[in-house]
Amino acid sequence: MTAPFIRRRTLIAGGAGLALAGCDRVIRQPAVREIVFRGEDMHRGLQRALSNRDALAPEFRPDQMSPRFRTNGTRDPGTADYAALRAGRFADWRLTVDGLVARPLSLSLADIGAFPQRAQITRHDCVEGWSAIGKWQGPQLGAVLRAAGLRDGARYIVFRCADLYGGAPYYESIDLIDAFHPQTILAWAMNDRFLDVGHGAPLRLRVERQLGYKHAKYLMRVTATASLDGIGKGHGGYWEDNVDYDWWAGI
Repeated sequence: MTAPFIRRRTLIAGGAGLALAGCDRVIRQPAVREIVFRGEDMHRGLQRALSNRDALAPEFRPDQMSPRFRTNGTRDPGTADYAALRAGRFADWRLTVDGLVARPLSLSLADIGAFPQRAQITRHDCVEGWSAIGKWQGPQLGAVLRAAGLRDGARYIVFRCADLYGGAPYYESIDLIDAFHPQTILAWAMNDRFLDVGHGAPLRLRVERQLGYKHAKYLMRVTATASLDGIGKGHGGYWEDNVDYDWWAGI
């Protein structure tokens, strides 16, 4: 693998001291940002050129699952709207699928469960330096996008969430290569139980070949778009916009 990739993984794996500061403080240091993000475009291009676009992230046995899987980032959106959904056991929750699609969708949890399901036991790698192995279940994002029918020109998928940062919904994005990866799922279950609030109930993204901050929680809306311009500050996600995290967080 390329040298920038080795440097970044080494920093992540060995960053126990930095981890105490949390995701939003680690990368604020200019020297750390330079190490982490230097060569990102080359790394992305080389990895995709040299590897199978459908290559799977490692999957594990049930006995290898972590006894504790941290909650991280938002632990409860804390808004009145989310509290109402939670009080109703998410019966009124809907996932909107819109943008450059032929058939916009409004999906209930029952609708999400009606898609073919994928279960996978994978390792979650956080930029803070910790990791945990857990089991996730839900439909492949690609199946949902096929049901909506992507229009010509769609290049990115944007995820908007129930939690607010600076008064705006938290958001993340991926491109179509990662959106249609077989391990990219919309997970409603973790470790054979419905997601709890801390881990993103009722639905979260799992994009297993990317770092943990890309795995958006509390999903409310999935939008196909031609460009990231005009969304947030145009860098593809809240942390990318505000703390210079890299947009393509491949591992």
